[in-house]
Amino acid sequence: MHRHSLILRRLFCKRILVKLDSGHQWRFFMSPLSHFSKSNDPILESSLYGGSLSLFSTQSHSQYRGELSHSFGKEDGVSICSRLWIESFKEPNKTVTSLTSYLGRMELWVLAYQKVCADETGSYLPKNMIDKSAIERLSVLRDAVLDSRFRWGARLEFFIRSPKDKVDIQSLSKRKLKILMTSSQPPPFQDRIIQEVLFMILEPIYEARFSQKSFTFRPGRNAHTALRVIRRSFAGYLWYIKADLSTFLDGVKVGMVINALLRDVRDKKVIDLIKSALVTPVITGRPENEEELKKKKKKRKYQKKKVLPDDEPKPDPYWLQAFFGFAPEEAEKVPSWGHCGILSPLLANICLNELDHWMEDRVNEFYRPSKTDVIWNEPNGEEDKGNTSWPEFVPTSGPDKTRKMDYIRYGGHILIGVRGPRADASTIRKQLIEFCEQKYLIKLDNESLPIEHITKGILFLDHVICRRVVYPTLRYTATGGKIISEKGVGTLLSVTASLKQCIRQFRKLEFLKGDRDPDPQPCFRMFHATQAHTNAQMNKFLSTMVEWYRYADNRKKIVNFCSYIIRGSLAKLYAAKYKLRSRAKVYKIASRNLSRPLKERKGQSPEYHNLLRMGLVDSIDGLHYTRMSLVPDPDYNPFPKGWRPEHEQVLLEYIKLEDPKALEEQRKSFTELGLISPQDYISMLVWNYKRNVMFTDQVHAIESHAQERENEVLVESNDKNSIDDEERNGGVMHAAQM
Repeated sequence: MHRHSLILRRLFCKRILVKLDSGHQWRFFMSPLSHFSKSNDPILESSLYGGSLSLFSTQSHSQYRGELSHSFGKEDGVSICSRLWIESFKEPNKTVTSLTSYLGRMELWVLAYQKVCADETGSYLPKNMIDKSAIERLSVLRDAVLDSRFRWGARLEFFIRSPKDKVDIQSLSKRKLKILMTSSQPPPFQDRIIQEVLFMILEPIYEARFSQKSFTFRPGRNAHTALRVIRRSFAGYLWYIKADLSTFLDGVKVGMVINALLRDVRDKKVIDLIKSALVTPVITGRPENEEELKKKKKKRKYQKKKVLPDDEPKPDPYWLQAFFGFAPEEAEKVPSWGHCGILSPLLANICLNELDHWMEDRVNEFYRPSKTDVIWNEPNGEEDKGNTSWPEFVPTSGPDKTRKMDYIRYGGHILIGVRGPRADASTIRKQLIEFCEQKYLIKLDNESLPIEHITKGILFLDHVICRRVVYPTLRYTATGGKIISEKGVGTLLSVTASLKQCIRQFRKLEFLKGDRDPDPQPCFRMFHATQAHTNAQMNKFLSTMVEWYRYADNRKKIVNFCSYIIRGSLAKLYAAKYKLRSRAKVYKIASRNLSRPLKERKGQSPEYHNLLRMGLVDSIDGLHYTRMSLVPDPDYNPFPKGWRPEHEQVLLEYIKLEDPKALEEQRKSFTELGLISPQDYISMLVWNYKRNVMFTDQVHAIESHAQERENEVLVESNDKNSIDDEERNGGVMHAAQM
């Protein structure tokens, strides 16, 4: 159990908030390790183990605010979050009635402050480095939230400000104040702290309730997980239904969000805080009209661009754009509702969770197993009977085959696979249209929900889901010809990367032009960077491509195409930069992977290896994956059925080990199988060691006692002999005297 507690601490302590792109925030925070065991703080014990401040109890925050401030510093915020996760997964279906106790914990506010500071400054701020004044301002902000005095989107009145914000509002002119009040500004520092606190409280509660069919805006799940689930569970489905519900993510419906929250959380303070964040208007105006800006804009004379020397560091905006712009179409849209910020994706999943559970019920109702089917012939359909080396293998369909359906959701995009006649897929589509119109007020029709056969290929997450027909074993004739039966015996599910989508992404990044015959274009934004720096950045880009297409069947082909585009783009760039006229001349000088220098410094030897050995030039890494044989093979590792992220597996196992009944069942099973648990084995070794030590001590004691007895007997005998000798000698002396 101690081992699982350590794993839990490591899992919950490896999260940091890094803002990757405009509007895209991915959550990982790095915080100091904390004790995961029970705390010595009585207030925390009562809040975590069913006391007056437990998750499902009620108490006014005015009664415990002084106690919380007194107990601050005795417990770490990560341990409180960990206990909240355990409580939520222990009772996932229980309605939460009190979260104000957690909202008043100062440790969570300090942890949220560290996260936001890491996002703001780009460096982690340890707890012991936080100023005392910042702690006091955090306490004032917490009291304002608990007393309902906080207002979202404040522009002039702040309870706490960013460490980087050095602007004195009182010294601003009227014009600057007007611009500040009427133009769009980034969310205030204090708003982001409150969003972090609410997120840390609400995320574990709803992660225990979310369906296993959703794979976006959730920890431990990503697009790769969705693709692996498709490869594992969608084998043999003939008809596919794709639906785009991303319009739901564009605008917020306050009543719908609040009703979805009230199904599981009944804390008035938290609900009112989120409602005010949704209702408060967001200022999106511009400081001045575009026409006035055009009038004030003056024409500048042409200035020749300054070429920076090789030793001076260069800005690299093109690399950032290329790295974060290469994303699938389904992942481009991230919800942003009111002043909720990072809470918006969580609230979107809360609203769409009802759709996930409704689809799970339809999947269970649709399942009709067939006794004559060779792959799904179990009564409950839990065991797959097929070729274990090819889990995607499915026999050809027929009227007496098993009917089955599966569902997956990634953001606002859903994919439904149906094994059966097309009429069943039409029925499911009709039910889905009625449900979305009734619950989410989204009007869908048959055109927006097309039913496509797998032979046409279904595009999802920039991958094409198709099938390959499996034929019988080949037979060779005497003349060397091949005889293949035209009728296939089954199909293999194929998940291939879409070359069309890849070309579209490269065109968006201005790497190439043309569709049928793509032609690489020089990336002039890297013109002022050195050859070593440019090659290193493009190698990172290629590594990203290799990882993104990790589970594609055509991984080698698509990555080799990406390498060709980038290599041709860089060759054209170097040809224009060093005036070499053509790509062929660049390849002749710099080799195929552009690893040799294209420009020599004056007054130095042209031998590059000698200069590199003496440290006079920087080493230039050649482009990776310039040949298809260098590209790694696709990852075909089997995906386990009923997969869960690592942190959820550890949570469930930890909860199971806390139950004494589970431990007793394990001991009984060990006894029945004749096995010994590691704890019992160690106890046996220790006991045997102690028993052997005691036995050896007793033997040594007996031996020492016997030795002492022998010594005493020898001493007594020696004394007696000496006395006899003295008496004898004395008699002889007396006789001599006589």
